[in-house]
Amino acid sequence: MLTLKLAARNILSAGLRTWLNVAALSFAFVSIIFLQGLYEGLNDQVERSTVDALFGGGQYWQNAYGPFDPLSLEDAHAPIPPPLRKLVSDTSATSILIRPATFYPHGRFRSILLKGIDPGQTILSVPSHLLRTGHDELPGLIGARMAKGAGLKKGDVVTVRWRDTHGTYDARDVSIVEVFRTSVQDIDNEQVWIPLDRLQELTHLPDQATIVVVNRSAVPLNEVPGWEFKDLGFLLRDLHSLVRMKSVQGSIMYLFLLFLAMLAIFDTQILSIWRRRKEIGTLMALGMTRGGVIELFTMEGAFHSVLAAILGSCYGIPLFAYAASLGFELPAGTDNFGVAIGQRLFPVYSPALIIGTTLLVCVVTTIVSFLPTRTIAKLKPVDALRGKLV
Repeated sequence: MLTLKLAARNILSAGLRTWLNVAALSFAFVSIIFLQGLYEGLNDQVERSTVDALFGGGQYWQNAYGPFDPLSLEDAHAPIPPPLRKLVSDTSATSILIRPATFYPHGRFRSILLKGIDPGQTILSVPSHLLRTGHDELPGLIGARMAKGAGLKKGDVVTVRWRDTHGTYDARDVSIVEVFRTSVQDIDNEQVWIPLDRLQELTHLPDQATIVVVNRSAVPLNEVPGWEFKDLGFLLRDLHSLVRMKSVQGSIMYLFLLFLAMLAIFDTQILSIWRRRKEIGTLMALGMTRGGVIELFTMEGAFHSVLAAILGSCYGIPLFAYAASLGFELPAGTDNFGVAIGQRLFPVYSPALIIGTTLLVCVVTTIVSFLPTRTIAKLKPVDALRGKLV
C-alpha cells in the first residue's frame, strides 16, 4: 500500500510530462476502440441484413445447385420432399425456385435470374406480399439497382424469356409492381422476383424448388435425400472472412498508435530513472529492496494507463454514444461495394471490446514500464547516491 501511494504521488507530481503521456495513451485507447467498433458494426450490420433478406436460419440446397455455377441452374430443381414440405406448410420455411432467364428492357437484353417466391412468406425480408395481385398479368419485383441499370420504374412492362423443363423457350410480359430498396445486393442485382406458383406453372415444374429457406427457430432435419442443409456458419463464411481481413488491416493502424504511446512511456521511464538515481540510492539505503524499487517504478508507469483510461472515458464515452446512435453516412456508391452496408454505418461498442482493449493496453503499458527498470537490479546503493547507474 505504501508503494502504491508513493507511486501515485510521484506520477502526479511529474506535472506536464505525465499528462502529455496520459493524453497520448488515451488517444491510443479511444482510437483502438473506435476502429474496432466500426468493424464490429460493419460485421453486425451486414450479417443481420443478409440473414434477414437471404439466409433466414439456414438453407436447404438441391444437390445440383451451386450459387456460383450458373450452368447448374437448369438442373438445380427437384420436388420438395415431404419433411421440407411440412416445414413450408407450417410457415417455418419458404421455398424458392431459381431459373436462368433473359430480360429485354427497352429493346436490350440482359441475363438475369428469375426467382419464384411465395407471396405469403414471412421468413425473408423480400417484399413478396406485393406480388399478390388480382390481375392475370405476371407481376414482378425488382430492386433499385436492377431498376436503375435497366432504366425501369414501377408500372413498366418488360418481356422475360426462359426455358422450361423440356428445353422449350417461353416468354411473358412481366409488370413491375414495385421497385424495392435493399442493402443486400444478392436479392437485387440482375434478379426478377415473381410468384412461386406462377413460375412453377410456366416452367412445368409443379411443387419443385431450388432452395428452401428455414426460419431461425427451425430445427435442422437429420437428413433429406437429394438436399443438403447449409447453416449460417457456412453461408456467412465469406462475409466473416472479409470482415476479418478488414479488421487485420485496421489493426495495423491502431498497433502503430499503440507503439507510439508505448514509446513515450518507455522514454519517460528511462528519463525518470536517470533523473532520480540519487532518490533510488536513498530508498535503497533506507532499506527498500531492489525488487521494491523496481516495483515502484513499474507501478508509476502502469499508472499512466489508469489515468489514460479515466481521461479517455471522459471524451470517449460521449463520442462512442454519439457515433452508435447516429452512425456515419456513407458516400454515394458505397452500396455497390458487394456487401450489405446500407446508407449509414452504425458502430457497435460492446462491453467486451471496451474492457478487453482497456486490459490489453494496461498490461502492455505495465510490461513496457518494467523493461527500463531492469538496470536497477544491478545497481549498488553507493553508486546510486553518487549519481551512477552502472
